[in-house]
Amino acid sequence: MCSWFPAYCHRCLIRKMFVVLLVLACLTAISSADHHHHHQPCHSPNMTGLMNVITTKGETRAVGAFTYDSVGEKLRFTSNESHPTDSSRGLDLLMFFKEDIFYEIDGKTQSCTKNKLHISWHPLDIPNDAKFYTAMTMGSSSVEDERLKINVWGGDLPNTKASYWTSATMGCLPVSTFYFTDTTSFLFGLTDIEPEVKDPDLLTLPSFCHGKSVEDTPEGTVNSFVNEFM
Repeated sequence: MCSWFPAYCHRCLIRKMFVVLLVLACLTAISSADHHHHHQPCHSPNMTGLMNVITTKGETRAVGAFTYDSVGEKLRFTSNESHPTDSSRGLDLLMFFKEDIFYEIDGKTQSCTKNKLHISWHPLDIPNDAKFYTAMTMGSSSVEDERLKINVWGGDLPNTKASYWTSATMGCLPVSTFYFTDTTSFLFGLTDIEPEVKDPDLLTLPSFCHGKSVEDTPEGTVNSFVNEFM
């Protein structure tokens, strides 16, 4: 659940760090979950920042910029095509969580597809039913400028076999989210976060996307923000 994994980390180091963090999270959850029932999930503010999506095998699935409107529940993610380890191939997503709709945008060809959103969960917010596990201090607990206090939340996602752990600052800025199933797991690491929507136009549907019909979803397909990186 570490938020500062650089995209160029050696795969072995990433796997070792995952093991350490998972053990730490489990131990702290067991020791402290029963003592913090009074904690209520917070909700993220508006945010602009960078996102790295990494598998537990050390594969970088995406590196890019995001803009999140927490009130309107809109999210734009655009991958960095020039990043040497980015395998997302120019992914550009505009998510409208309230409408359960999202668009895959291709700015080069000025085209897009409109899709039904089946699961509204995403790594930039903490659900109302999230369970508080523990509070941690990342870095030094004794040096003011060398520490980050975080709360760890987690839960199971309805109608799926997936679970998540999210670490967030005391001001409710998510710094990392670990999403996992029996067969798949991703770490969403957030960096350079600013608590504002710096460019509102990024959350506005491009004119060439207007009037699009929702694409047919093949049987068995489940559309979600996370599934776009699988």
